[in-house]
This record gives sequence, C-alpha cells and structure tokens, in this order.
Amino acid sequence: MNISFDKAKDILGGFTAQAQDMLKDGSKVEAALQALEDKMKEIPTIGEGLSRLPLMISMIRAYITKEYTEVSPKVVASMLCAVLYLLKGKDLIRDDIPVVGLVDDIAVAGAAFMLCEKEMDAYAAWREAKDGTVTAERALQQPEAEEVSDALEAQLDEIPTEA
Repeated sequence: MNISFDKAKDILGGFTAQAQDMLKDGSKVEAALQALEDKMKEIPTIGEGLSRLPLMISMIRAYITKEYTEVSPKVVASMLCAVLYLLKGKDLIRDDIPVVGLVDDIAVAGAAFMLCEKEMDAYAAWREAKDGTVTAERALQQPEAEEVSDALEAQLDEIPTEA
C-alpha cells in the first residue's frame, strides 16, 4: 500500500478537533504521550521514519508544562494529531503485520515531522542550549563562529546608510 504525503496530511487533519480538545487538559495529553512511549517500546527498532518521535513527544510535553511556549498551539495540535493516529488502533495497515504494518504509521508521523520541521528544529536547539549539550548531528550543522561572523558582517555591509 502506497501512502502519499497528501493522504497522510488528510489523516492528520481528521484528528484536529480531538487534538485541540486534548490541549485543554494536560493530563489527557500526558496520558497519550505515555501510551505512545509504551507503544514505541514494543517496536524492536524505531527506524529513521519514526526517529524524531521522542523529540516530538518531548516538545509536546514541554509545551503542556509551559516549559517551552515558543510554538503555536496549532503546531502542537498537529503533532497531537500524529500521536492520536499512532495510538488509535484503526490503522490503514494493521501494526501486527511484520514490517509492512508500520508503513502507515511512518507516513503519518513523517508528514507531521515535515509540517512541523522548523518548530521541532527550534525546540531541539532550545533544549540543547538549555541543557548545555550539543548533539554530534547538530554540531555538524552549526557553522563555525568565524563563518557566522563573516556572514553577519556581509549582511550589515548591505544595509544602506544615510549620508
């Protein structure tokens, strides 16, 4: 079964009202996040398709506890839509079918990750700055201080000055 990005977005949209309702009650969100973490433990290897799921769970949890609020409630609701799909049990492809059973889960989670990519990256950077840690992946993505300084200087040079 082939699931397109548009189909995955449609599936996510089907959970919007439920996700927005859940955002009003942090305990419901926490219960869903805990249930998803428990479900993830049953999967032998999460694989690349679901590798950002722990970050998404952490971001939702930080939003609900008001630790991280630099994100729109609509973005959090979109992420909750993915959580609800992953938990709902009425998959397009049953999870108990080896390998193939996770295809729809990966497609829907992937769509959520793509829709919220900038926000998730911003949260990851915030969390790393807060914790004082930088992952190897993030370190490779960060330009050297000299490159940043040069780029900033070049941008400042392009600003017209009044004579």
